[in-house]
Amino acid sequence: MGNMGIWQLLIVAVIIVLLFGTKKLRNLGGDLGSAVKGFKNAMTDSSAKKEEESAENIADKSTAVDAEEKVKTKEKDQA
Repeated sequence: MGNMGIWQLLIVAVIIVLLFGTKKLRNLGGDLGSAVKGFKNAMTDSSAKKEEESAENIADKSTAVDAEEKVKTKEKDQA
């Protein structure tokens, strides 16, 4: 009873086309495609932003270590 064959799917598809028409279905498909594309772009932008932030954090940490080493070197020179 739960198994749908190719003929049942074909009949359901024909009924949907008759109810909504091809123009509405085409518009629906285009809207769905643009929504998926927008979602993918947002995910890509989000991951790129995270990578950029982590690179900035690493650069900030290395700058802090360099500054610390310079202070230690100056203290040794003064002593």
